[in-house]
Amino acid sequence: MATTKWSLDPTHSELGFKIRHLMITNVSGSFQTFSVEAETEGTDFTTAKISVTADMASISTNNAQRDAHLRTADFFETEKHPELKFVSTRIEKVGSENFTLYGDLTLKGVTRPVKLNVEFSGVTKDPWGGERAGFTVNGKINRSDWGVSFNGALETGGVMLGEEVKIHSEAQLVKQAAVQAA
Repeated sequence: MATTKWSLDPTHSELGFKIRHLMITNVSGSFQTFSVEAETEGTDFTTAKISVTADMASISTNNAQRDAHLRTADFFETEKHPELKFVSTRIEKVGSENFTLYGDLTLKGVTRPVKLNVEFSGVTKDPWGGERAGFTVNGKINRSDWGVSFNGALETGGVMLGEEVKIHSEAQLVKQAAVQAA
């Protein structure tokens, strides 16, 4: 069977996160620069080998002062750790359009396993004769597991930032050339 390569369409994709702030609301952010590469057997995404890389300096929360703070040693140390990486280890089908994606997430020099929920939207032809696949990805991580532990106590009790980070991504992949196995 032919191996099919897929790459990200960045204009129709996003990689975002949310974290609890002051214990009453969520602050959202995203990475403006990231890539996804995938290899499948034919178009069977249960066989996919997936690699995601995000430029940590491209973090955006729509607040320049906060974004600058996130790039410091208090949070991500982007000069020392310029990339976030995710490499899949396996995919488990849990429904006709739903999968569990397992992989290793490297953030701030620490690599740990993660489990993500994936909704597969299907494969379609685009108006230019190509093929595209769509996915919605959600998951949660504990930021302290990756050494991101900056926080502050509130005088009313509780802490400034939650430990749980919710991950959300919309990914549109474009089919590249298929390579026949030798």
